[in-house]
Amino acid sequence: LTVEILARQDFDAVTLDMQHGGHHEDSVLRGLAPVLALGKPALVRIPVGRFDMASRALDFGAEAVIAPMVNSVADAKLFAAAMKYPPLGERSWGPTYAFPRHGKGDYAEWLRDTNQRTMAFAMVETRAALDALDGILDTPGIDGIFLGPSDFSIAWSNGATVNSTLESMMETVASVAERTRKAGKHAAIYVVEPAIAGRVVSMGYRLLATGSEHAVISLGAKTLLRGIKDSIGA
Repeated sequence: LTVEILARQDFDAVTLDMQHGGHHEDSVLRGLAPVLALGKPALVRIPVGRFDMASRALDFGAEAVIAPMVNSVADAKLFAAAMKYPPLGERSWGPTYAFPRHGKGDYAEWLRDTNQRTMAFAMVETRAALDALDGILDTPGIDGIFLGPSDFSIAWSNGATVNSTLESMMETVASVAERTRKAGKHAAIYVVEPAIAGRVVSMGYRLLATGSEHAVISLGAKTLLRGIKDSIGA
């Protein structure tokens, strides 16, 4: 129900989070349906290193997968292999759910279309990932970079703080977007503080993820209760 409610809002897309959120295989399978029924793209963030889940998410009908902690070219290659059908990758054939949801024409057309339509976002969250960025961007099958600013701030500050808008890292955050776009890939970022959205868009980020079930429900509850208390003078 929560997924459907959020999908009915003005978000352009909805992400089901298996890393830090409460989603698992069953809930992803169920949760994709209302998002796709509303004509919106559905993304899935998989757990760290669980590239097999990327293939599962695509089999269920997800149109993009976000892989956290892609810290090396080797990680990127494993992720891309799970995301793309041969010859680009090694994704196994399993069209039971995705083909009825997205498929047009026959299976041959589906094979040709799917590698281009589905998107693989590798998360940059560590100094190791930053050092490997050019190689990650050059990996066939990687469609974009997704910067995780909270984890990146921990790495950037050597564990001194967690601050998604840490000023000392912002020049580097901008350079990640620039390098990504120069490579012909898509630049994405998580926005914790809404006020930073304009700044990261000016850097070149075009996919902005924000909020969570917990954050949105908490904000709605606080707003509702504040209105009632203000009305009765409590």
